[in-house]
Amino acid sequence: MKNKNTLINYVEFKTKDLEKTKQFYNACFGWVFTDYGPTYIAFEESGIEGGFETTEEEIVNGVLVVLYHENLNVIKDKIEAHDGTISIAIFSFPGGRRFHFLDPSGNELAVWSDK
Repeated sequence: MKNKNTLINYVEFKTKDLEKTKQFYNACFGWVFTDYGPTYIAFEESGIEGGFETTEEEIVNGVLVVLYHENLNVIKDKIEAHDGTISIAIFSFPGGRRFHFLDPSGNELAVWSDK
């Protein structure tokens, strides 16, 4: 499916143990994983693509909803103009770039682009 602006595109979870997480979700639900270094794995065959990132911090809200937009600067400006707050500036990762933001209620989401 072609990426479309502002649709939920990816879901990211926190984990304390990547190997245990992979074993659990593969055995229980048949998810398939791709390793991206020692702290990140992506999954597919779950209904929506996503990933797990390791953390040493307490997991309070362990899910990050990731939206897609072809122009990060345009959507970032729109978010800020409507009382959103950028919580993590635009950064690069294998496959694209993204940033995180807080909505007016404090929920953290992210927006990524492959452009």
